[in-house]
Order: sequence, then structure tokens, then C-alpha cells
Amino acid sequence: MDKFIYKKAAGITALSASLTDFKYKIHSHKEYAVGVTLRGIQSYNLDGSLQLSYPNGVMLFNPEQAHDGMAHDKEGIDYVMLYIDPQLLLEITQKKDIVRFSTPIVYDFRLEQRVLSLANAILNEKDEALCSELLLSLSDNLIQTNLSTDGQRDHTLIRKAKEMLHSDLGNVLKLEEISKELHLSKFQFIRLFKSHTGITPYQYFLNCKIERAKRLIDKNRDIYAAVADCGFVDLTHLNKHFKKTYGITAFEYMSYLN
Repeated sequence: MDKFIYKKAAGITALSASLTDFKYKIHSHKEYAVGVTLRGIQSYNLDGSLQLSYPNGVMLFNPEQAHDGMAHDKEGIDYVMLYIDPQLLLEITQKKDIVRFSTPIVYDFRLEQRVLSLANAILNEKDEALCSELLLSLSDNLIQTNLSTDGQRDHTLIRKAKEMLHSDLGNVLKLEEISKELHLSKFQFIRLFKSHTGITPYQYFLNCKIERAKRLIDKNRDIYAAVADCGFVDLTHLNKHFKKTYGITAFEYMSYLN
């Protein structure tokens, strides 16, 4: 049976998951995602390439890096994942610019143990101070290894398009208006956006709405306000899309926060 548990501490969200039949739709996160495969083989498409994470594999996702995910075979998978805000990582590491992981999966025992230590501390609701110390240790390890490179700036038009998409999350996607502002045809814009992000403008826009709803639920514990603020038709509409991205409904996610 598929199982998802979310907990949060020290500004980090931890996920413990077991999958057999569930498949993540293509999506991305505003945060870095760092996780460990515990059992089975995790399969996902990333930047046009199929990735397979075997047990003890440390998975490294950059912010807004589009991917899907599923168990590679009928035996299923168990894994943990940490979601780290880019600005928080900059604060911890005292870096000026966002770094990007250059390798999607590594097999590094020390890094694996630091991911697991922080994930277990958060999931078992240990003291915030301990979680912060473990986060510092993990962050140092991530930066000190040769896993990261200097961040690359978005294409100018893509960066402007993202700003426009983010500014109007409470409404429907106005594809024609954005394309016109960028002096592109609608189809030129779709092709350009997907070539740079790995995801279509509509998928990106919907994903941003879901992430914004998640942040509002984290902050206010008011699921219906999140529905209204993010332009979903009703709670059922939000729950449907939320589950495709996080494995559980928005309502179930909120129950983990109480």
C-alpha cells in the first residue's frame, strides 16, 4: 500500500514514502530536494534522461528541475526526501549565488547518513535545535563535495515569463497575454519554455499554484483559504492536483501539521 508521511522542522520538510503503484506526474519544486532510496529502485525522468536510484542512492534535485517518479518494478520502493529552500541553503553556506547539483544521483556513505539523520530527526519530531545542527552538517557536506556548480541564470525571456506566471496564480493561465508581452507566438513560447525548463507553461503554472497552496496551508492551517487564494474551483479540485504531486491530498497533508 502506498504511504506518504510529511513532517516539518527547522524550515525543512521531510517526506517518508513507500510506493508500489503510485506514479508522480511531471512536476518541479521551488526547493532543493535531497533524498535517499532505502529499498527497491526508484525510476524517474530528469532533463530528458531516465534515472535509476538503487538502495543507498542519494538523489539530488535542483530547484524547478522537472521530473516524474515511480517504482521501477512491482516490488516497490521506500525512500526519504528533504525539501530545502534555496535562500535557507544560501544563508547556511554563506554563498552569494544559488548552486546547482551537477550529478543527479550519488553513492556517498557520509552524505547518505547525513540525509538520513536529518530526515529521521524531523520525522520523529526531535528538538528544533538538533534538526538545525543536522541541517548545518548536511549543508556543509553538500557544498564541500564536488556535487555543485555555480548556478546558471535563466534565459531572459524565461525569467520574465516566470515572473508573469507567478504574479497571477489566483487566475487562469493567460497564455496569449504572456506570449504577446514576450513578442512570441503562443506556440513559440510553449516550445521555448519547455526547452529551458523541461515542463510546459501550463504544467509550470499549475505546479506553482499547488506549491503556493501548500505554503499557505503550512502558514495558516486554512485549507479553504488556500483553495480560494490559488484559484482552485473547490477543495476537490485542489486535492486532485495536490495528490498527483505530493502523493496525498491537501486535506491529508494538513492533518500532518496539526
